Amino acid sequence: MSSRAFRGTAFAAFVFLLVQLGALALVPSFEASGYQQFENPQDPTNSLVYILLILVMTVLMLAAFKYDFDWVVRAFVVFTSGLLAWYVLGVFLPAIAAIPLSALIAVALWVYPEWYVIDAAGVVMGAGAAGLFGISFGVLPAIVLLAVLAVYDAISVYGTEHMLELAEGVMDLRVPVVLVIPLTLGFSILPEDEDGDDENSEADGDTESESVSDEAAVEGEAPAVADRDAFFIGLGDAVMPTVLVASAAHFSPAAPLDIGIDLALNLPALAAMIGTFLGLFVLLRMVFAGRAHAGLPLLNGGAIGGYLVGSVAAGVPILTALGL
Repeated sequence: MSSRAFRGTAFAAFVFLLVQLGALALVPSFEASGYQQFENPQDPTNSLVYILLILVMTVLMLAAFKYDFDWVVRAFVVFTSGLLAWYVLGVFLPAIAAIPLSALIAVALWVYPEWYVIDAAGVVMGAGAAGLFGISFGVLPAIVLLAVLAVYDAISVYGTEHMLELAEGVMDLRVPVVLVIPLTLGFSILPEDEDGDDENSEADGDTESESVSDEAAVEGEAPAVADRDAFFIGLGDAVMPTVLVASAAHFSPAAPLDIGIDLALNLPALAAMIGTFLGLFVLLRMVFAGRAHAGLPLLNGGAIGGYLVGSVAAGVPILTALGL
């Protein structure tokens, strides 16, 4: 593995870890605050509602890009970023501090969407979303959600390829729908400067060809790692497996792990985290070999497999682990 590939893999894993630890830290507080989104979190049809919402949002975004309403999508994502940041920060800070800080995140995304601003907002959004859905989806609904989205992801990338059209529109918005993984120290995602000699600017290259997963998958061969300044991973690739991690920590009957800090964690949740990282490493190895791929089949599959192995290891019967 080249040094660039190693740095990229390490940074991607670090961002995934922050999202997962953030979600686990938020689970108890979200539960205590009554943030659960469904009255009966064990109902598998909850997953179908969320999947339908994803399909509707995909159609609306494709329509917005087709008819040049990109700014509407960007404004919606920036607003949602601020809202989720308020949910997250409101758990730890009084409203007088949480509200202006959340607004600051939204403003920063709007006026200065550099890659580290996008990634920081993405971690906050991802942890908040995964924590919310983790306490709202029981284990069975969470597994159904991850399994269906993994299949949908594969079909939309390798079959219908409509995700490619969505990716083309999203990449230019510079919002935390994607996480930016820089491979060079001087990388910038902002447009080139007035002199036009910012070789690391995203505007200088083909953003589609520097991608990793469904949000940025492309036909043909991706450029060699040595030719890239950055690659991109969809925020959903970090959030979806973390939903199962948070759900396992909250709903599994396995005994909690005492790790010395206030973090919702048990063996099934820990094993789901490990499975996610195994899937991530396989995904990045495939990508660095020269081809973009759908992320959720490997990531969700790793999380589900890890969760089941961890449940058995914790003495939880398999049917109980599956929520049956």
